[in-house]
Amino acid sequence: MKISCSKTALMNGINIVSKAVSTKSTMSNLQCILIESSLSEIRLIANDIELGIETIIDGVITEAGRIALDAKLLSDIIRKLPDSEVMIETNANYQANIRCERSKFNIMGTSGEDFNYLPEVEKNKSISISQFTLKEVIRQTIFSISDQENTKIMTGELFEINGDTLRVVSLDGHRISIRKVQLKESYESMKAIVPGKTLNDISKILTGGVEDEIHIYLTDKHILFEFEQTKVVSRLLEGEFYRIDQMLSNDYETKLSVNKKEFLDCLDRASLFISESDKKPIILNIEEENIYLKIDSSLGSMNDEIEIKKEGKDLRIGFNPKFLMDALRAINDEVVDIYMINAKSPCFIKAVDESYIYLILPISIAA
Repeated sequence: MKISCSKTALMNGINIVSKAVSTKSTMSNLQCILIESSLSEIRLIANDIELGIETIIDGVITEAGRIALDAKLLSDIIRKLPDSEVMIETNANYQANIRCERSKFNIMGTSGEDFNYLPEVEKNKSISISQFTLKEVIRQTIFSISDQENTKIMTGELFEINGDTLRVVSLDGHRISIRKVQLKESYESMKAIVPGKTLNDISKILTGGVEDEIHIYLTDKHILFEFEQTKVVSRLLEGEFYRIDQMLSNDYETKLSVNKKEFLDCLDRASLFISESDKKPIILNIEEENIYLKIDSSLGSMNDEIEIKKEGKDLRIGFNPKFLMDALRAINDEVVDIYMINAKSPCFIKAVDESYIYLILPISIAA
């Protein structure tokens, strides 16, 4: 194999596929990036079995071929090269010669014959969505997935398509995040539980705007994302997702309309008094046209207040301020509506059209 390409193009390709390089497996192939050149294109591929990524980069192909190289070493070398043309040439012993201006490196690789290529995914069930929208939906829900492997289903997000609506749901046992997106076309009903890691990686790769589309294909076992010159294939999480609809309610005894930025700033100040060893709740005293915020911890205390518009009863309730902050940061509206029943029932932060719903469980506080 003999190819040349710009350092920028090569580094960008390596950064994309590196997200599918295994950091835990002892199998050498899973720690490698496969560089494969035909007469028409240069492909970079990585696959850790759970997640596989393939991308095409621009370059000049003098001789077709392939080689599997250690991903970390390759990335470190290319990153430190000058911003110039990079040439990679391999010999019969699968040694790669990497040259850029006056720098020369020789590293050992393997033939790549037993490399794990991306699985073939049937393209029967698919949807199209803008890259910007998908990136936003992930940002607005990913924070409430669980990081506990013993609740595997909660480490992913439910993607549910009904007609022209995509609903994305995440939960971690303390809160639920829901976003609804209107699609340009109507599709048959389908659903899948996508691993949170996959969505995090997709979000980091996507750079497109509102007009740049991403095509998503679903099977019983896999999900395929195709955009620009990149393919991402992930295994789906198996099992039944939680029936969250029965947890949602339109009942409320107290409704607040509050300036999002003011509320977020207050909660941010309160979070200064929370430590890992002393996770005290923030207490909200909702009275008339104000919320009085109070937190007491081993680090100190804070009292604050903001004006609100209120319907219904006064209420005293406690929350983990981080959960409130995560939800508020995900909302783009200037004013948010918050619905509560009592000090022991979940609160709901939601849009009038329910394009977003955030359910947050309160924390018990002394009377």
